[in-house]
Amino acid sequence: MEPSVVPFGKPRGERADAVRNRERLLETAREMIAERGVAKVTMDGLAERAGLGKGTVFRHFGSRAGIFRALLDADERRFQEQVLSGPPPLGPGADPVARLVAYGRARIAFLLDHHAVARASLDRGRPAPAGDPSVSQLHIRILLSQAQVRMPSLNGLAVQLTAALEGPLLLYLSMSETSAPPAPDVDHFLGDSWQALIERIAR
Repeated sequence: MEPSVVPFGKPRGERADAVRNRERLLETAREMIAERGVAKVTMDGLAERAGLGKGTVFRHFGSRAGIFRALLDADERRFQEQVLSGPPPLGPGADPVARLVAYGRARIAFLLDHHAVARASLDRGRPAPAGDPSVSQLHIRILLSQAQVRMPSLNGLAVQLTAALEGPLLLYLSMSETSAPPAPDVDHFLGDSWQALIERIAR
């Protein structure tokens, strides 16, 4: 069985009403992003839309950037649940090479889809919240071993493949907010390149 990827979850002992408020705020934030974009989400606006006090928003997230970090954490958790127990080929049950291809395509789509939220979650003095690369590295390393890939160092190969997978988000984060968003088909372009790379390595 593959190890759990990230110990996400609600803090122990959190009151039921606090949990409900947090989920309500996150869902409201998603609605606001879908309707008006990331730039229009503010702490005041989120509190008003959710029908809660600004103090409640502050207690849960600490800052505007904290709202987006919480969204990333929640979505990352759902993504990893799909990897661990979802249907194949992303989840268990498929050939390891097919799982590697599916994981790369799904991860690329996830990172690109969240690039605006990731940029908004940047906070001075904190690392870029691009997920935990070691999660991808571990998953890729396991699947390389299962696929019986013959390479001098599977650990080194897993590091390189993780960089290829997680790197595009960091490139987009380095752009200014006025830069053009990713092209609509960039996930297909990068996904096709990932698949070609994996299939060549697995020969």
